[in-house]
Amino acid sequence: MEYGIFGLLVLVADIYAILKTWSSGASTGAKILWTLLILVLPLLGFIIWFFAGPKGRAV
Repeated sequence: MEYGIFGLLVLVADIYAILKTWSSGASTGAKILWTLLILVLPLLGFIIWFFAGPKGRAV
């Protein structure tokens, strides 16, 4: 049961990261690369995105 809850939390965090990435002002190529990183490495990708991902909103 604990793994199911943990998996759900990781899924929600990844969806949040992908949505924030696509609403950022980063280039399309950077958005695609960040999305791939988050999808291929769900937990590690989210952690890397949290600290180094694109910041800010599109103008």
